[in-house]
Amino acid sequence: MPARKSTSGRKPSARRTLAEELARLREESGRSLSELAEETTYDRAYLHKLEKGERLGSPEVMKALDQVYGTDKHLSLLWELATVDVIPDKYKRFMALERDAMSRCEFSVSTVPGLLQTEGYAREILKAGRPRTEDELEEQVTARLARQEWLRNPDQPHYRVLLDEAVLCRAAQDPKVWHEQLDRLAHMDHLSYGTLQVVPFSAGLHDLLGGSLTLLWLPNGDSVAYVESSVSGDLHEDAADVERLRLSYDLLRDSALSPRESVAYVQRLMEDSSTCGPRDQT
Repeated sequence: MPARKSTSGRKPSARRTLAEELARLREESGRSLSELAEETTYDRAYLHKLEKGERLGSPEVMKALDQVYGTDKHLSLLWELATVDVIPDKYKRFMALERDAMSRCEFSVSTVPGLLQTEGYAREILKAGRPRTEDELEEQVTARLARQEWLRNPDQPHYRVLLDEAVLCRAAQDPKVWHEQLDRLAHMDHLSYGTLQVVPFSAGLHDLLGGSLTLLWLPNGDSVAYVESSVSGDLHEDAADVERLRLSYDLLRDSALSPRESVAYVQRLMEDSSTCGPRDQT
C-alpha cells in the first residue's frame, strides 16, 4: 500500500506541535477554556489563540499550563523550540551555536544588543521594522526576550559587551523605556557574568564601524564570529576569518572606556538626559 500523503501541505513545526499539544491536553483533561482561564488567570480568548497557533505565548503562561496539567517542563520546552520558528532561517544556525556558547564577546554600533534589551526597548526597535500585525510584533518581542535565557545559564557564561557611544546617544522615543534600558546597562557591573565598556567617539575610526560583531567560544574549543547589519548577517566559522575579527575586537576594546568609567557614563545619562558624551575625566 502506498504511503499516505499529507493533505496539509505544510512542513512540521515546533510551533504547530505546541498548539496541538495544548489543545490535546485540555481536551483530555476535560476542561473548558473558561475553566482553564480560571485556573491559570489567563484570558480565555488568549488561551484559545494559543491552541489555534495564532499566538506564541510566553514562558510564564507555559509554566502555568505545565503546572495545571502536571506536565513538568514539557510545554515550556516545546515553547523554547517554537520560538525558533519566529526567527528567519538565515539566523538559525547562529542561534543554535549561541545557545551552547561558553563565552560571548559582542560589539554593537547602533543599538543595545538583544541580550540586554528591556521589553519596552525591544518592542520599539521591532516595531520600527513594520511587522504586519500586532500579534506578529508580540511574537517577535517574545522570541527576542526568550534568547536572554542564555544569560541565566547556571554555569554563568562570560559576556563582554562593547557599545559604540552612538548607541547611548540614540534614545528610545519613550523616556520611561529609555530610562529602564539605561538602568539595565548600568547594573551590568553587578552581574558576575557581564562586562560593559563604551567605545567613545574620541576612539575615532576603526575596523568594526561597518556593523555589529559577536564572537562565540564553544564547548569543543572552536570559535565563530557573526557580523550583522540592519538587513543581513554573516556567520564566519573559518579559523582565519574568526581570528582576524577577534583581533579587530581586541584592538577596539583597548580604545574603550574602562568598565567603571562606562557604567559611570550610563549613570550620568540617567541623571541628565541632555548629556551625551563622556565628560573630561581629569
